[in-house]
Amino acid sequence: MPGHLSLSLLGMRKIYLLWWLLATAFPVSTFAKHIIGGVFTYECLGNGTYAFTLKMYRDCSDPTGAGFDFSAPISIYKGNSQTPITTLFLNPDQITPLEPEINDPCLILPPNICVQEGIYSFTYTFADWPSTESYHLSYQRCCRNATITNIVQPGDTGATFTVEIKPESQALCNNSPTFDNFPPIVICAGQPIDFHHAATDLEGDQLIYELCAPLKGGGTFGGNGCNGIAPNPACPPPYDAVDYFPPYTPLNPLGGNPPMTIDAVTGLLTGTPVLLGQYVVGVCVKEFRNGQLLSVIQRDFQFNVASCEPVVFAEIEEDSLLGQQNFLLQACADEDVEIVNLSNLNPALDIFYWEFLIDDSLYVFNELEPQIDFPGSGQYQGAFLINPGSICGDTARVTVEILPEIQSDFSFSYDTCRAGAVFFADQTEAGSEVVEWKWFFGDGEISEYPDPTHLYAGPGEYPATLLVTDSRDCQSAVTKDVRYFPVPALILVSPNDTVSCPPAVVRFSNLSSPVDDTYQVFWEFGDGGTSMDFSPEHQYDAPGIYSVRLEIVSPIGCVTDTTYTDLIEIQEPPVADFSYSPDYLSNLQPEVALTDASQYAYFRDWYHNGQPIGSKTEFVYMFPDTGLQQITLIATHYEGCRDTLSRWIDVTPEIRFFMPNAFTPNYDSLNDLFGPTGIFLGITGYRLQVWDRWGGLVFESDDPYQSWNGQQNNSGRLAPDGVYVYQVSFVGPRGAPEEHRGFITLMR
Repeated sequence: MPGHLSLSLLGMRKIYLLWWLLATAFPVSTFAKHIIGGVFTYECLGNGTYAFTLKMYRDCSDPTGAGFDFSAPISIYKGNSQTPITTLFLNPDQITPLEPEINDPCLILPPNICVQEGIYSFTYTFADWPSTESYHLSYQRCCRNATITNIVQPGDTGATFTVEIKPESQALCNNSPTFDNFPPIVICAGQPIDFHHAATDLEGDQLIYELCAPLKGGGTFGGNGCNGIAPNPACPPPYDAVDYFPPYTPLNPLGGNPPMTIDAVTGLLTGTPVLLGQYVVGVCVKEFRNGQLLSVIQRDFQFNVASCEPVVFAEIEEDSLLGQQNFLLQACADEDVEIVNLSNLNPALDIFYWEFLIDDSLYVFNELEPQIDFPGSGQYQGAFLINPGSICGDTARVTVEILPEIQSDFSFSYDTCRAGAVFFADQTEAGSEVVEWKWFFGDGEISEYPDPTHLYAGPGEYPATLLVTDSRDCQSAVTKDVRYFPVPALILVSPNDTVSCPPAVVRFSNLSSPVDDTYQVFWEFGDGGTSMDFSPEHQYDAPGIYSVRLEIVSPIGCVTDTTYTDLIEIQEPPVADFSYSPDYLSNLQPEVALTDASQYAYFRDWYHNGQPIGSKTEFVYMFPDTGLQQITLIATHYEGCRDTLSRWIDVTPEIRFFMPNAFTPNYDSLNDLFGPTGIFLGITGYRLQVWDRWGGLVFESDDPYQSWNGQQNNSGRLAPDGVYVYQVSFVGPRGAPEEHRGFITLMR
């Protein structure tokens, strides 16, 4: 289809035998691919707190392979203990795909190379710090790629990623070194390796690099043990190294000629791999300060050795082929030519460009997919060139044909004031037959008829679009605004309430269609009130029956109106009233009779001090306390209107106070005490004093419930028989002072 012109340029014409080697060097294993490397580092934040970073790398080429662990168990051991201090369960902070770096312009990567980096980061504070023992942090996971060349049983061999914080490092709050760059994912067989495997140390400590053996960990069994896929907890150190398959060793992991080595000072990794395959490699960096070893950081990674024979293809996504590497692309006159390049090349290293002959002038474009402005219909010759004159070069020839123009157009008609259908008519002019119509009416509806009829559900300004396609598959579209604003054939009004009592707030919903907020509306509510809101609220304050009128004017001036006769009825509101008896109430007589005297009330609710006490027309209520008590009556109309009346009723606190004139404190439990009797709840400032005939104070109390037992102050010598003088004073419940004086005869 000439719709979006695709110029994708990679002519696939140079096929070499070693491309087959690339495709077969890394066969897809039925065993789950997973681990291809990782490194564990730390940063000391002070006071025993460390920030740790575990970078993991996995092969993602097999969709059946295991992903990065969520809740990965990372265990912390101290010294030689076989029991971890704790095990942390972590999720990866981020998972990022790593693109292979292409260092050779002719390198074609195998189709199944896929690497992801997962980063686990966390902080931990050691309780015993600095310690005289090392701390080990470890994570173990099975398994490595079954296609690895240089170790024994790679598909059953997992990895241990561990870091040791030595006592010397703790004492200095030292930071471990971190590697600067990730090794290349793919390297070329027969070509020298030249990778700077250096690390950075924040304190500037001395770093020594060496090749070392990666560590084994985990297994293919179920469960959480050391042979489990992800041991939980991770097993304690020390850890076994992977078993290299002869002639490979930790110091000669690729078996090249010359073998791979690393500069101990600079970290420069050199050598020349010979055989295709996948190889497990370990690099350790040792950190020294003043000759003292502070840390050893180990990176475990996998090299993929591939063939780098020159294989370059130039090809585009064509509409048709005119010959070998000669592509025809077609585009319609009103479309941009979009170039989609399918070439297989290295944009970072290859030299590539376009040449096009336009109006007898040669134009050169350096973009991989350039945007070219062709001047009009016709044919234009061009080519895409990759590494011209090189062994890695290829060329694709391109013919671009711009087809004649098509001009779409349409008309429409409708009754502007009456809600009804809109009639559309196609008026397209085209050099060839129109074979397809697609109408977009602007309201989500579509039609494929040449001259459709459409009914809009609501008013509005709709952008109607006609898209036509001719027999050459060229398209053209045109959009016109349809102003659809008729008045509704029927005005619909829905009040939320038609019978109520004042003050009544009625919401009128305007359900008329087609109408929206661009229309002018005018409401008359029958009581003199008006509104221009689309769906207004109106308050009726007086009883009566009211008619409601609504007028609607469309944005283009069409008018309609309707009057709803006797639509709203407002009834008389309730008037709350009640009586009570008796008029005088006290703690001795706390019962009150309540009688409803409300008007237009269908329900009533009684409250005492805000708490509900009943709903009857009349009933007797007993006050639980004295003082001013609030009785409230809420009278409710059957339409829900309410009126409230509150009255205060005084419940008088009364006291009854009596003093005896004799008592016999002879412990016979009869008349043994002298004190007040009666009802004196609520009195304050009470004081009782008793004197003998010589004026001596023999008893005194401020507690009306404490009596005299006939002894001096209730605990001294016995008072003799005779006549004594007493005086009582207190303040009554309403604040009135009282005083009582008299004589009391003591007889034993």
